[in-house]
Parts: sequence; C-alpha cells; structure tokens
Amino acid sequence: MTRKNPMTAAVLAAAAILVAAGCSGGSHQSAGAAQSAGPTQAPASQAPGTTVPGYKPGEIPPIPLFSIPPIDVFAQNADKAVISSVSSAVASVPGVTVAPASCDATGNYKYSGNTTFSGDGSSHTQSGDLSASNNGDGSGYISEGPIWVSYDGQGGGTYRNDDDDISISVSPDGSGHYYSPSVDINRWADGSGNYSNKDTGDDIQIDPNGSSYFWNDKTGTRYFNYGNGSGYYTDDTGLYIINNGDGTATVNGDTTVPADPLPTVQPVGAFPPVAGLAPSQSCGTAITLDDSVLFDFGESTVRADAADTLAKLASVLTDAGAPTAHVYGHTDSIGDDASNQTLSEQRAKAVVDELKKNGATTALDWKGFGETQPIAPNTNDDGTDNPAGRQANRRVEIYIPTF
Repeated sequence: MTRKNPMTAAVLAAAAILVAAGCSGGSHQSAGAAQSAGPTQAPASQAPGTTVPGYKPGEIPPIPLFSIPPIDVFAQNADKAVISSVSSAVASVPGVTVAPASCDATGNYKYSGNTTFSGDGSSHTQSGDLSASNNGDGSGYISEGPIWVSYDGQGGGTYRNDDDDISISVSPDGSGHYYSPSVDINRWADGSGNYSNKDTGDDIQIDPNGSSYFWNDKTGTRYFNYGNGSGYYTDDTGLYIINNGDGTATVNGDTTVPADPLPTVQPVGAFPPVAGLAPSQSCGTAITLDDSVLFDFGESTVRADAADTLAKLASVLTDAGAPTAHVYGHTDSIGDDASNQTLSEQRAKAVVDELKKNGATTALDWKGFGETQPIAPNTNDDGTDNPAGRQANRRVEIYIPTF
C-alpha cells in the first residue's frame, strides 16, 4: 500500500481546488440550448454547490469505516482435519488389517478414505479429492477440490476458493488480506489499511497517524482527513471545502464559515485470530478384511480356509468386551450397481453369521455399500484398469466404536 503523508495530500488538495475553481468559472448554457439538449442532459457547466447534501455549510462527511468480513470459512473446514473421540485397542488377527478408525465431526464412522494416526494428535486423511493433514500442534492444512485452507496454530491461516475467486490470509498480529471479485481489503499490524469496492467504486485508505482518504471515481467525490483536525472535500458539482482545523472552514475559496475540526480516524479493526486445529484421536477401531482372505471372486460364501481367521476374530471381539460392532461390505466397480450392492450385503451378512457361529458375544449388525465407497481408484488416470485399486475396494470392514 502506498501511504500518503499530509504534505503530499495538501498538495493534491490544492491542485484539486485549483482545477475545480478553473472548471467552475465558465458560464451556464442558455435556457434554449439546455432545453434543446433534452431533460436528461446536464449543462456543460454549473455553479458549484455550497453544502454537502445532509450536512451543514462547511461540514465534511466523516471517512466511512470499513470492517473485516466474516472469516468463518476456517472454522467451517477445520473438522475435516480433526478425527474426534477416543481410542480403544483390539489385537491384530492374521489375515486382517487393524487400524484406528476415522470418524467425521459428529462421530459417525467414515466408510471410505484412508486416515493414518501418529499417536501424538497428528493425522492424515485422504478420501477422494479431500486431503487433510493435522500436525497435532494446531497447524495443518485441508485441500478439497477448489478449496485450500491452512492453519499455522498461532492464530494465522490462509483460505483460497478457486471457484469463487476468494482468498483470505490472516497473520497472528491481526494483519491480513481479504480478496473477492468485488472487495479488496488490506489491514496492517499498525492499524492502517485500505478498502476497495469495485461494485460501488468506493476506495478508502487509513494511515497509522489518524489521517485518511476517501474517493469514488464513479461519483467524483473525494475527501481527506489529515489527522490534525484539518482536511478537504470536493465532488463533481464543483463544491470544494477546506476545513482549516481551527474551527473554521472555507467553502469554494471565498466563504468562511464555522466548522468543528475533523476528528481523528480510528485504526482499522484487526482480523480475528484463526483457531488452530484440535488434535486428532481415533473414534474406535477399524478392521479391514481383504475379500481374497474370505471369498472366492464374485462369491459370498466364506471359504473354508478363512474360517480360522474369523474364529480368531470372534474370540478377540469377545475377549476385548466390545459391546457392539458394525460390519460393512464393499465391492469394486466391475459389474452393474445392483449386483454389486447385493454382493456387498451378502458378504457382510456372511461375516456376521460366521462370527456369531464362532461364539462372538458382541452385538453385530451389517450393511452393504456396493461400489459406492471406494478407497482407491478402480481405473488409472488414462482409463485403463487398476487391479490393485479394485483389490483394495473389495473388502469387508468391521467398525468397533470406542467403549
């Protein structure tokens, strides 16, 4: 931001007054000429006004104040990087993968995606176009489609939405920058700042010494407060007012009237601090069973060699005292939606039946999701088959909530 000092502003003000005086010295059009031009055409020149509309003679409007727009986008996105609740432990069983479970902000289990925990409050989540990293110290980032949000853990952060062309940056000292297609705001740590509104044409500059400047090129209005009680005002009518800061003001260069000195302009309000990310903790345990461990391709009958794995898992659930567990079936994208949905349901139920047959006392329910919750791409970027991704998507998950 280029900051104007009072001396420079005084020169600008004097120049504006001279220009205004020169422009207002011409004569009016004749009544006939004005009438022939039509009622909507303004005269070529006109006498300057004597007062600002709504103000007394010699009064100059106060510099409009501007405030920082709400920045709640940081809080709105923070939950995507925080895995909430507490953890519980279930021993690993050969042939399955055991990991802390990932839940959303309401505590509901996330059926898709991959979240890793480091045990120190940090975590990383990858699900579709969502990538979220929580460093456990309040800092981290979230990237989801056109949105990027970062948190420094000290009260600062950045936000960008490429679809809306909105960007926000906040520093711990209260300074920052807000940009949208219509509004551009800067605020510095010393309380100075500037504001520009493309829709209204308003531009405001506030300096740390209490001086300020307003101009609007659409209306031709501009006025300056030097911060010492003096200032000036001019508009497209040719009106110009100089507040001398001594209890008087000069109107249009030839009339002196009483006028209170201009009050000092207050600093721009600080950007509110950005709350850091809360540490991540697991909301339970997620046990993932690759379909190749349990079933033949396209089948829902548990293979004989998988019975031992599920028997051991039934013992783990019972010994751990887990009161409830939820079993979810998933498929890859080969085949039609209806067939995959049916297969996922049949496989989830088959696992529940096998666990119960092996003495699991945990309350079990099941649900199938078909191909709707992939954790890996079924195809490569070029459209070719991705066997490894499809293999990862063909799975049965057992979610054991914290207890």
